[in-house]
Amino acid sequence: MVKTSKEEESIVQIHVVQQGETLNGIAKLYNTTASAIISVNEIIPPYTLAVGEALVIPIVGSFYTVKPGDTLFTIAQALGINYQQLAAINQISVNQPLIVGQRLYIPPGIKRNIEVNAYVEPLGEEVSANLINSTSEAAPYLTYLAPFSFQILRDGSLRRPLLNDFPNIARTNNVILMMVVTNLEAGQFSGELGRVILTDEELQNALIQNIIATANELNFRDIHFDLEFLPVETRDNYVNFLQKAKTRLANEGILMSVALAPKTSDEQTGQWYEAHDYVRIGAIADFVVLMTYEWGYSGGPPRAVSPIDEVTKVVDHAITTMPAEKIMLGQNLYGYDWTLPYVPGGDYARALSPLEATQMARTLQVPIQFDDPSQAPFFEYTNSEGLEHIVWFEDARSIQAKFALIKEYGLRGISYWKLGLAFPQNWLLLEDNFNIVKRV
Repeated sequence: MVKTSKEEESIVQIHVVQQGETLNGIAKLYNTTASAIISVNEIIPPYTLAVGEALVIPIVGSFYTVKPGDTLFTIAQALGINYQQLAAINQISVNQPLIVGQRLYIPPGIKRNIEVNAYVEPLGEEVSANLINSTSEAAPYLTYLAPFSFQILRDGSLRRPLLNDFPNIARTNNVILMMVVTNLEAGQFSGELGRVILTDEELQNALIQNIIATANELNFRDIHFDLEFLPVETRDNYVNFLQKAKTRLANEGILMSVALAPKTSDEQTGQWYEAHDYVRIGAIADFVVLMTYEWGYSGGPPRAVSPIDEVTKVVDHAITTMPAEKIMLGQNLYGYDWTLPYVPGGDYARALSPLEATQMARTLQVPIQFDDPSQAPFFEYTNSEGLEHIVWFEDARSIQAKFALIKEYGLRGISYWKLGLAFPQNWLLLEDNFNIVKRV
């Protein structure tokens, strides 16, 4: 049975810190407390703020600041509420002209249902306490939990990831375990391993049988194929394999999902893209995850990791190939710190959490800037050795832009790569924007 969280929506406010503002002053502006803002944003002593940082303000409802050309009717229409109700709540006449800069209180509305997945990648010989804690904290907001990954071996068997307490966390929080099946070999996605499996019927049959046996043993109820960098000549083979797997899995009452490279056209070239047939895979799978991140990546030039303009192009293409309700939007839970000037083949950028990035800007007292085309924050600083750096990361504004995209296109939900890096604003905003579907 499908269950959802509370039905009423209480939208929190996003506030961008201006020069001279303090926690107490911001709290007074929204009739809340500094301690409440500190708590939900996980601000640490000495509680300094960075100019330009986005804070989530824990209030019921939200505020809208009147812009030139706004009227009660146009504001209410854009927000999907009645203009007379909006006037009454703000104790103003429906005929009263609005003043630019005036703040209007917007009451909570009704939230739509979405599914939420998060990958978790245990590395090394044991699962870290941080990763267990991060998974436990995120689990109430998840439909699926995806330990990464079950690696295909050349005989059709599987190498299991460390699972530790993940099955118990999933069970306790009514979360479906997702078995991520990959063609990882020696730490890299192997096109050759993919070719070996996808061109051998006996190996495929053995693999599917091993997947089903493992899923039933460990109570995984979704099989998630993440086969990347496949040779282009295996495009049809991959589709045929997925169809065969889907038939077998459906007989077992197990879902099947597929991770897809972020394509913007059917003709897009490159080994990451060409073997992923959106139309046919979209028809077979119960749902797909678009890997809409890593435009900015550790080995590449500095830019936003998941810029909204690029992400939107992928979604625009995807919805022409499959129903929107089958599409989960991929979203990163991290940013990168690049040393400047960027040198191809030089040092890799360091991954960091949104919380760490924001705290760094506070400590260094450098302003956080916001790039409108990509809807992403960034800041620049000079380290103790005199080297220039730039940090692109996620904040409340950038993640809210993705939530707006999910609503606009009616997508199935969102899929996070990956747990373990702190982004408390995301989970608060996720719950405020949506009802999280629980299928168990």
